Amino acid sequence: MIPKFPLDRVNWTSSSFLIATFFTAVIGTPWFAFTFGLDWFYVGLFFFFFITTGLSITLGYHRLFAHKAFKAGRSVRLTTLLFGACAFEDSALDWASDHRDHHKNVDHEDDDPYSISRGFFWAHIGWIFFKMYPRTLDNVADLKKDPLVMWQHRYHRQVALLMGLGLPTLLGALYDGWVGALGGFLIGGVTRLVAVQHCTFFINSLCHTIGSRPYDASTSARDSSIMALFTFGEGYHNYHHSFQHDYRNGVKAWHWDPTKWTIWTLSKLGLVSDLREVSAEKIVLAELREAQKHAHEHIAKVGTGELVGCPALRAAHVKLEEISQSLGESYRELEKAAGEKMKLSRQNLRKWRRQAAEAHEHFILMRDLQTGMA
Repeated sequence: MIPKFPLDRVNWTSSSFLIATFFTAVIGTPWFAFTFGLDWFYVGLFFFFFITTGLSITLGYHRLFAHKAFKAGRSVRLTTLLFGACAFEDSALDWASDHRDHHKNVDHEDDDPYSISRGFFWAHIGWIFFKMYPRTLDNVADLKKDPLVMWQHRYHRQVALLMGLGLPTLLGALYDGWVGALGGFLIGGVTRLVAVQHCTFFINSLCHTIGSRPYDASTSARDSSIMALFTFGEGYHNYHHSFQHDYRNGVKAWHWDPTKWTIWTLSKLGLVSDLREVSAEKIVLAELREAQKHAHEHIAKVGTGELVGCPALRAAHVKLEEISQSLGESYRELEKAAGEKMKLSRQNLRKWRRQAAEAHEHFILMRDLQTGMA
């Protein structure tokens, strides 16, 4: 589907900036590296600003301001507002307003600002080219009470230019004169901001296109461990849309979520507090519910002729029916326990998680068998 772009409402300032910085990064940085070379300073400058800016978006703009997943003191709020501005992704107030609309109206073509239903390009970056101004900002009344948020809202462009482009240029100049200034501008400034921006944009596009949906398949949001590597843990997007106020996105012990680890560390230092978590029982309930729903769907898709013609598929079908029945029993047991606020053992929770995982393995097996018969 080709989205209908409102050409008469193009935001020429944002469009020009995004296009100019992108081509400056992909042309200017390789030219600089070829002409003057790269050393530890430029690499370190890039990663310092990439990490501080990226974490300020994920920890600050996203989990703190947009979702109120924890409370933070003045120092953390100010730091994330300053370095968050360096991403050139608007103010925290604007960002949080758009993101709350996204969660409230996910996949609705008209009300979700970066709805994937309007196409990959629109969800990724097109919505910024054609963003409608002014915003109503009627869903961020809580943030309007924060003087730091409102200060950043008024001056985020100046902060972005000074800290996001001016500071790396200055550091480069101190390191190696005009060549260092140029390198600092290109690598620590422009290339870094393009990298941070597109990592953010890929959550809106790629994580609504590719990945698994173990918690809620009713939305397009998907978990991607690969995207989590580049976005400080934001890639577990199906979990996030299912439990948006949890300070964790990567909820499993093996999930890569540096934002979660940073928040937890800050809490131990007394800099943040009131970390919000979804109980393990609710998470497993969601997994069991989706696994059982998928089991019913896979069972219904298999035709009688396919079962007769493929003994392996027939055996897998019988096994999946058994798993589906077991999942239903486990779900009812867990739902009752959760309703009565009983604390369940880790052993039981692991058992139910294994059931959901076993069901998923059989989904794949049956799909492969049916594909082989086609």
